[in-house]
Amino acid sequence: MSQPQGALLVGSVNYPDAETTFRTAAEVLGARLKRIPDGEVGKRFHWIMCQPDILGETDGIERVGADPIPFPAGLDARPLRIADGVDAADLRLPPLGYAAAARESYAVFTRLRAEGVIAAETRFEVALPTPLAVVNSFFPFEQRAAIDPVYTAAIERELAEILADIPHEDLAIQWDVAPEMGIIEGAETYGTRMRAWWTDDDPLEDLAARVAQMIDLVPADVEVGVHLCYGDVAEKHFVEPTDAGNLVAMANATVRAASRSVTWLHLPVPIERDDDAYYAPLDDLALAAETELYLGLIHREDGAEGARRRIAVALPHAPVFGVATECGCGRAPQEATAGLLATHAEVAAAW
Repeated sequence: MSQPQGALLVGSVNYPDAETTFRTAAEVLGARLKRIPDGEVGKRFHWIMCQPDILGETDGIERVGADPIPFPAGLDARPLRIADGVDAADLRLPPLGYAAAARESYAVFTRLRAEGVIAAETRFEVALPTPLAVVNSFFPFEQRAAIDPVYTAAIERELAEILADIPHEDLAIQWDVAPEMGIIEGAETYGTRMRAWWTDDDPLEDLAARVAQMIDLVPADVEVGVHLCYGDVAEKHFVEPTDAGNLVAMANATVRAASRSVTWLHLPVPIERDDDAYYAPLDDLALAAETELYLGLIHREDGAEGARRRIAVALPHAPVFGVATECGCGRAPQEATAGLLATHAEVAAAW
């Protein structure tokens, strides 16, 4: 293999609507893509930041602070808490919005496929956050154990709706795994160390088991991918990984714990890492032969030249992989999106 094969759009794409994302991705990347997301448009553009407004409408859940914290797309960034005297088991969460968005975007996807814009064999990709992402990000530490099963059940309901509404042969589900990596790294956000609420021991195996639980909810006739992530707020990680070692450890533990096979795995690569030390842990990556590996080594700042430099260093440690960005294209300026997609096409071969 002299160059990567295939490309993955990790989820977010900075276009205003799903149709623009579908049309542009199909035109620019064509046979390099096995699946296309809708770009996570509208209130989903900022990943899980849409969830507090939804959950805050629940009887028994309160917003923290009297005044809204303005966030783009008209969102309120205030965190959440279970109200005093409320048993979390009695909470009835509303629909989280993911299934409704998937239904709406899938209708656009099938129309464009019928018109010949999207290739017949391409799948519709739906990215979902792990329950831990929302629980860890928006609820106080002392309430996370109580709200965790409640929110997990809500995500499971969203997935069940998606599986019921979209033909399985057309569908690919991606689990976005971000705060989990922060917990493994002991990263600090807003002055607080990220940590597991259920143990003081090394949480990696527990975290992998939690992700595997979500993987196993996806039937065998639906593709399932895992996007390991170090965050992407203003195009910055919550901590820069020393190397790919913890990513590899998490990936290996997750695929061991899962009962079904993983269709694809995505690992991020920081822009400055064109040194052998970052990629060396990939020697220990234990994926099944059918699992596609994508390295998120495409960055808008240095385009195809930088991507090729990182590809050359990665190839001795991962002879077969496709390309992606670190964490979608959504947080990059909109004017950079066309260049990012073009870079995918320039450095990767078609399937």
